[in-house]
Amino acid sequence: MAPMLAALALLALLPVSEQGPHEKRLLNALLASYNTLERPVANESEPLEVKFGLTLQQIIDVDEKNQILTTNVWLNLEWNDYNLRWNDSDYGGVKDLRITPNKLWKPDVLMYNSADEGFDGTYQTNVVVRNNGSCLYVPPGIFKSTCKIDITWFPFDDQHCDMKFGSWTYDGNQLDLVLKDESGGDLSDFITNGEWYLIGMPGKKNTITYACCPEPYVDVTFTIMIRRRTLYYFFNLIVPCVLISSMALLGFTLPPDSGEKLTLGTYFNCIMFMVASSVVLTVVVLNYHHRTADIHEMPQWIKTVFLQWLPWILRMSRPGKKITRKTIMMTNRMRELELKERSSKSLLANVLDIDDDFRHVPPPPNSTASTGNLGPGCSIFRTDFRRSFVRPSTMEDVGGLGGHHRELHLILRELQFITARMKKADEEAELISDWKFAAMVVDRFCLFVFTLFTIIATVAVLLSAPHIIVQ
Repeated sequence: MAPMLAALALLALLPVSEQGPHEKRLLNALLASYNTLERPVANESEPLEVKFGLTLQQIIDVDEKNQILTTNVWLNLEWNDYNLRWNDSDYGGVKDLRITPNKLWKPDVLMYNSADEGFDGTYQTNVVVRNNGSCLYVPPGIFKSTCKIDITWFPFDDQHCDMKFGSWTYDGNQLDLVLKDESGGDLSDFITNGEWYLIGMPGKKNTITYACCPEPYVDVTFTIMIRRRTLYYFFNLIVPCVLISSMALLGFTLPPDSGEKLTLGTYFNCIMFMVASSVVLTVVVLNYHHRTADIHEMPQWIKTVFLQWLPWILRMSRPGKKITRKTIMMTNRMRELELKERSSKSLLANVLDIDDDFRHVPPPPNSTASTGNLGPGCSIFRTDFRRSFVRPSTMEDVGGLGGHHRELHLILRELQFITARMKKADEEAELISDWKFAAMVVDRFCLFVFTLFTIIATVAVLLSAPHIIVQ
């Protein structure tokens, strides 16, 4: 208790700050009669001048397909509010305030060519108000703007994307947008993009009279000028094409009597055939991989070729299933036996040794033909259970069944339904797994075939090289 009293005494000796009470009194005085709908000008016949600038932080994405430019931008709006002026000496030297924008009038400046779902992508920050009435509003935001992408000279292309800002409801006679910096946007804090160079960001003020309204509307348009970095495309696209074209041109330098012109041409044709075939087989692999039981049923020849013999030849293994010649022969033999002995009984019918159609009259209670060595108690239970599941052939028979027998009948039907659904789900999962394994087998087969073909074609060309050198 003593340390607490000592701390309170020490706080009482410290000088009390007068900033808080003065700022509170100033806010009450300024906002008591302030109307956020009032355009803050001394003369309503004059336009309110708003200085507008833009700071580009980052180019996030350039979507050529959808023609959308995504950028991280800070807006910079500055105006003078006639109703927010005070003498700082009357309020303890308070010269500036930070006020939330919903308490003040602010210009409704929006980006006209916005492609964002919310249209306005800015974050509402506080407005810095000074004692002379000047207001500074700097909201950051992620902007998605429409941009006409021209890829005529790809990958050596330049793109010019406009960001058009203007008041949505105030015309030029009420609000005059002025470009804050004649050089354009502020690029001092720009983060370099890995795909695009930033050439510049000039700005321009425009005054346009639209067909809807006779009054002129003012906008400020910034043009983001970017150039694609070509190093990636140069090494991965241009260089291979140039090398292939150079090899084709060198074929014309061979002597006509050497006979190697035809060999080189044949080699190029083989390479083109391999590339085309690889694309087609890739499509086949993807098609196999994404097949489902609801759309496709696997033919027996695909099961035999791609799930048994071809994996065995390629020495491929499958988790939980050993692929050998012996297992393949045993699987085929078991499949033939299953086709002959397959029964349509449900799971419960197989367990209880009863018929699914329930049309047969159950054996007498003293019968032990189907009980085996399970004992007399189990024999009585199975006989009584079979008697309970006799299927009625008519509606009168259903009505004649007792309540106990009807409940058992409904339980059996539900069990049959659940069993069928579980069996179907297992079969579908197994079929999807078979299709995916078949796709892997095709991939492995293409790897061996194309590797062998490439080696043979390359060796054939190298063997003919000494003749070219001799010539």
